[in-house]
Amino acid sequence: MRSGLVGVLALLLAGCGQSGPTDEDLVRRTVLDFGRATAAKDYGTLCRRILSPSLVEDVRSIGLPCEVALEQGLGEVRDPRLTVGRITIDGDRASAQVETSAANQAPSRDTVRLERVNGVWRIASLGASG
Repeated sequence: MRSGLVGVLALLLAGCGQSGPTDEDLVRRTVLDFGRATAAKDYGTLCRRILSPSLVEDVRSIGLPCEVALEQGLGEVRDPRLTVGRITIDGDRASAQVETSAANQAPSRDTVRLERVNGVWRIASLGASG
């Protein structure tokens, strides 16, 4: 019985040395969260939790609240799909290659740029084709 307990403790302690998700994991999660929020038309979440403050401010500079601008830009998108490809991390900046598609729209390959804001990855730019 004692050897079984020692084995269980060894497994538990081995797991303690693992750090959490990598920056690549966190960037991927942010981009996928963007895709899910877009599909759900959850513009509030996009503006408050997923887009960087600088991107939200750029959107507001056109004279519309972020949620309204996103609804106008994304409201007609039906059945959006997003696949994340290669991710590159450079300090507090990152980029992710994505493939997107939606009903009645041609597929697109783009680069999403992200920045770390207060320790959290946020989308800083959506539209560089590539």
